[in-house]
Amino acid sequence: MSRVKYQKEKFILIAGPCVIESKKTTLQIAQKLKEITARYDLQFIFKASFDKANRTSVNSYRGPGLVKGIKILAEIKKKTGVPVLSDVHEAHQVKDVKGVLDVIQIPAFLSRQTDLIVAASQTKKIVNIKKSQMMSPEDMRYPIEKAVSAGNKKVFVTERGTAFGYQNLIVDLRSLLIMKKFGYPVILDATHALQRPSSAGGSTGGDRDFVAPLSLAGVACGIDGIFLEVHPRPSRALSDRTTSFALGNVDELLKNIMKVREVLYEEK
Repeated sequence: MSRVKYQKEKFILIAGPCVIESKKTTLQIAQKLKEITARYDLQFIFKASFDKANRTSVNSYRGPGLVKGIKILAEIKKKTGVPVLSDVHEAHQVKDVKGVLDVIQIPAFLSRQTDLIVAASQTKKIVNIKKSQMMSPEDMRYPIEKAVSAGNKKVFVTERGTAFGYQNLIVDLRSLLIMKKFGYPVILDATHALQRPSSAGGSTGGDRDFVAPLSLAGVACGIDGIFLEVHPRPSRALSDRTTSFALGNVDELLKNIMKVREVLYEEK
């Protein structure tokens, strides 16, 4: 492999609650994140799922659904002026979200679904493809090829952890460097990557304490952005409560991220 080339582009922060809990709470989070991120030289993209279709238990909260959820995201986009991201689970959903979403996300469990990737890519919007927990970083070239085959080169690839035995994920930082070779922005999902799938009796556990150090390690590897599930009261979040990052800690994390980037891209 050739040596990784570090290029200082504007850093990307994709952040927001795991799932839309209510219009009021979701809007408040978006407004607060906009206020925080305005202090830094970065590109902020607000994220929230309208439907968590891959929850462990049938009894888990999934969100307001596509119709209500996309209306909420449209209102947030209008009131805050920030780009918005959400995920789709079936190809037919793309036509209903393309008029609102600036970034269409392919969930990790669906990153091999050709029709879904192609449908999302045909919109010519940015498509964020999350690497499956069972996929090697080298194999992410194939989902990228599917997107490009639809005439779209606006692709992000996101690392969200690799299955490490049962009920555990681990981030191999080498995967970030490997995926950078493909020439597309590489994002580190620093919250989902710390999950312990299905370890909490029908729901997912995790290790929130490691979000900040994992984020900084990824930045030191030269990634293009960080993906964070953010909530004002993580322990009360309706989804991913064990890994969601506290909204009140985002400013400090961004401050440290920018310090690492200053060192990484310092002119010699």
